[in-house]
Amino acid sequence: MRIQNENTDAAVLEELGQRLTRVRLGRNLKQEDMAMAAGLSKRTVERMEAGHSVQMSSFIRALRALHVAENLDILVPDTGPGPLAQLKLKGKDRYRASTPRKAAASTGPWTWGDK
Repeated sequence: MRIQNENTDAAVLEELGQRLTRVRLGRNLKQEDMAMAAGLSKRTVERMEAGHSVQMSSFIRALRALHVAENLDILVPDTGPGPLAQLKLKGKDRYRASTPRKAAASTGPWTWGDK
């Protein structure tokens, strides 16, 4: 199944659990061995693979034990400012989003104002 925005939380958790199981089995690891490597209980690994909700830190530990934690970069990429924005910010970090500004309404053709 492809994970999409329209999927329910339960469906996404189930799919992630199935993928975790496939990776673990592809590495020829038992649940006990993965749990030991991740510093988790076997029950937590069982819950993850069954598609139940677990703590994010437990999920990250499991990914590290399977040597796939670097794939989290794909999940939420770091989107730093572009080159022009970097020049404009000159080292300042953004802390909030801004509202779009409205364009000035044009009242007619432009003139020098000599009238």
